[in-house]
Amino acid sequence: MSSVRTTPLVEEHIKLNAKMVDFAGWLMPVEYQGLRYEHLRTRSHVGLFDVSHMGEIRITGPKSLTSLQWLTTNDVSRLGSGQAQYSLFTNREGGIVDDIIVYCIDPQKDYLVCVNAANVEKDFAWIQTHNQGAEISNESDQWGQIAVQGPNALGLVSRVFSSVVTSLKPFQFKTLPFAHTQVLVARTGYTGEDGVEIFVPQTSTASLWQTLLSQGELFGVTPVGLGARDTLRTEMKYSLYGHEIDDSTHPYEAGLGWVVKPEAKDFLGKKTILEKKSAGLNRRLVGFKAQAKGGIPRTGYSLFSFDNREIGRVTSGTLSPSLNESIGIGYVDTAWSEEGSQFDVEIRGRRLPVNVVKTPFVSIKRS
Repeated sequence: MSSVRTTPLVEEHIKLNAKMVDFAGWLMPVEYQGLRYEHLRTRSHVGLFDVSHMGEIRITGPKSLTSLQWLTTNDVSRLGSGQAQYSLFTNREGGIVDDIIVYCIDPQKDYLVCVNAANVEKDFAWIQTHNQGAEISNESDQWGQIAVQGPNALGLVSRVFSSVVTSLKPFQFKTLPFAHTQVLVARTGYTGEDGVEIFVPQTSTASLWQTLLSQGELFGVTPVGLGARDTLRTEMKYSLYGHEIDDSTHPYEAGLGWVVKPEAKDFLGKKTILEKKSAGLNRRLVGFKAQAKGGIPRTGYSLFSFDNREIGRVTSGTLSPSLNESIGIGYVDTAWSEEGSQFDVEIRGRRLPVNVVKTPFVSIKRS
């Protein structure tokens, strides 16, 4: 375990008797009181997540916007101070280097980019290689990050900070005081629920976690591990790097064309992405449900047409705690991607009928 990294909250997790696992080189809580319980409490009350393993890369200086416009698919020039944006790093072959969120601290001068934990070193090197003159620094070791998600999330965060949090619109953020420091409170998240993600200096992360837990008793707060974080995002059909997307994934086949803005600017991989889109996509990412009981689709399982042709592969799957049904996400040949299409998933040598459904799998009411 000596090579496994820990977050500023590792001792807090141990105090709560969390089951700890190695995730992307980090010792992280997979569950505390049980995946299903934590999942449903997030959907009904409020969940607290340690996401301090995520990476933070700072891009500053007069060339910061120029660099981000070249590096990312979305239009960073549209961001004002206090606004955030979901986007992609893409390579020259049109594949996805990472999916990210860009936070605009000061337009054309200062941006914070949140990247996936497993990709921090890769992304930092990628940015340096293709930098257009910005100042680049890896601040991942300086930050902790806590996600507060669920219908009671804004009530809890308002109690800890101020009611100004409720005025934030999705993908907006504010810098607010906490104890003797400043934190960045962003109305973003990975569960489909309302809530925020809080960037906090590492030395204050444990204090903030403790405060959120104690103040959150009134709101039904529950610490939540990686297990429920995964089932929550699967119910929303949110992509996970290494499952739904990777260096060879085309953004449009992954359903992420909405963050590709070729009409606004040039960027790495633009020509190839547009050429492949114009030629026609061979596969698409879909969500599907099992038509009967008989097992759970898991990552890597094969998908077959009724005439026994392999037409795709599962990228993520679970027994949905919200629906109590087996659900999955996967790539299928384009001909099988329409809603209502039926095919089989092979589970331990047996075939289970599934059908493509509209996603997200669950409907979330947000304020």
